Amino acid sequence: MNYVDGFVVAVPTSNKDAYVHHARLAAEIFREHGALRITECWGDDVPDGKLTSFPMAVKLEPEETVVFSWIEWPSREVRDVGMQKVMEDPRLKQDSNPMPFDGKRMIYGGFRMVVDE
Repeated sequence: MNYVDGFVVAVPTSNKDAYVHHARLAAEIFREHGALRITECWGDDVPDGKLTSFPMAVKLEPEETVVFSWIEWPSREVRDVGMQKVMEDPRLKQDSNPMPFDGKRMIYGGFRMVVDE
């Protein structure tokens, strides 16, 4: 089965257009380096929790929106090589293309798929 990188971030709501622009550029670069699919989802119904929640996890501040994203790869091996190339790609360097959110509050991880129906 494919391999998935998942991400959750808090984005200033006023930066939505900048985030979408950044995400589209990043998606193009990820696909160039082996990703099969990139999905970006702008929070619409993301409730606060009592013990855990997406807002709590990213320390959501007023005037921010939770974004949930994932990148699908054909395998962990392709992901490892592709992700290294993406991180080295000059088009995504912070000085020329800054992220329109606080990357220190990003939650991410790699996952092996176990059900894909």
